[in-house]
Amino acid sequence: MTVDIILQAIVAGLMMGMIYALIAAGLSLIFGLMEIVNFAHGEHLMLSMFSSFWLWQLFGLDPLYSVPVTILLMAFCGVVTHYFLIRHILKAKMLIQICATFGLSIFMRSVAQFLWTPDYRSIEDPLLEGRLELGSIFIGQPQLYASLVCLIAFIGLYLFVSKTRTGLALQATAQDRHAAEIMGIPSNKMYAIGWAVGLGCVAVAGAMMTNYFFIFTDVGIYFALFAFVAVALGGFGSIIGCLYAGVIIGLVESLGGLLIDPSFKLLYVFVIYLLVVIYRPQGLFGRY
Repeated sequence: MTVDIILQAIVAGLMMGMIYALIAAGLSLIFGLMEIVNFAHGEHLMLSMFSSFWLWQLFGLDPLYSVPVTILLMAFCGVVTHYFLIRHILKAKMLIQICATFGLSIFMRSVAQFLWTPDYRSIEDPLLEGRLELGSIFIGQPQLYASLVCLIAFIGLYLFVSKTRTGLALQATAQDRHAAEIMGIPSNKMYAIGWAVGLGCVAVAGAMMTNYFFIFTDVGIYFALFAFVAVALGGFGSIIGCLYAGVIIGLVESLGGLLIDPSFKLLYVFVIYLLVVIYRPQGLFGRY
């Protein structure tokens, strides 16, 4: 095994890590704001990928250009999810909240399988294709641009939450809903915005992945599992923690599969998850 192969694996892990980080950031934002775990997060990713696919299939819009439209569609989906489901279970017991979002995931996947069948689909001749060569390292252009766009979106999310008035209002609502309402911050509106932004993150990742990843109704399960691991590793409610956790997971998955055994690469990630749960349940940067 040469150094070039290891470097190739590191680059691949970093690129996937950016995607994991953005998906996990959307999940972490929703949990940090409302303390509700969205078990339908993977299905929302699936829906964003299908949205991008059908925009290409019906209107010839390349996934790279469909990112803004997909963001708007998923943001609207987030608002609808909040007003028709989430706001009715805010004060319910945790078990009811879990059952509600888990039921939503099953409902979304079942409807998707009924409408679109479980067949695998892909984008033919996307704008982003081919590869770049950096010495002896080969980087696929779709993967490279997807990771860069996800990183830019992640930075934008972090600046939005930490620097804007709306972002600060979201933080105030997350810390103390009643105190925020006394200060004139409408918590119900903040929750809707949180869901819209959280699913907007998923939309960016989903739209960019359609350039090189198969689109099918169960695609969200794999990424949702890694998103939950990233949130637990980075810390529930910590957006910046998702970035570090996503990179760690991407590197462990890539290097573990290369250096040890590729058939157990998922196992390595979940071993890390178990160690974090046991020895540092609040995660690397979490406040819970």
